[in-house]
Amino acid sequence: MPATVGVVTVEIRVEDSHSLKEKRHVVKSLVERLKSRFNVAVAEIDGQETWQWSVIAAVTVSAERSHCEKMLRTVEDECAAQLGGSLVRTDVEFW
Repeated sequence: MPATVGVVTVEIRVEDSHSLKEKRHVVKSLVERLKSRFNVAVAEIDGQETWQWSVIAAVTVSAERSHCEKMLRTVEDECAAQLGGSLVRTDVEFW
């Protein structure tokens, strides 16, 4: 049986950030929290040089698509809880 790869992409707008350092603090905190709580690979994939905008992605692999879906929905929920109004959008994809 082929494995399923799932990725959730999270777009973040950090309105209160006035420097890259402030934005990176928010992003790094979220990335570390997701890694430690959900056993997913997480990275900032866009917006590294902008002050108020970022895109992160979390990836998981499983033998069952349903497990990938459940895991990524949980990651989405955690992002929404942590980011509140800073969460612009999410997108989930599977291969």
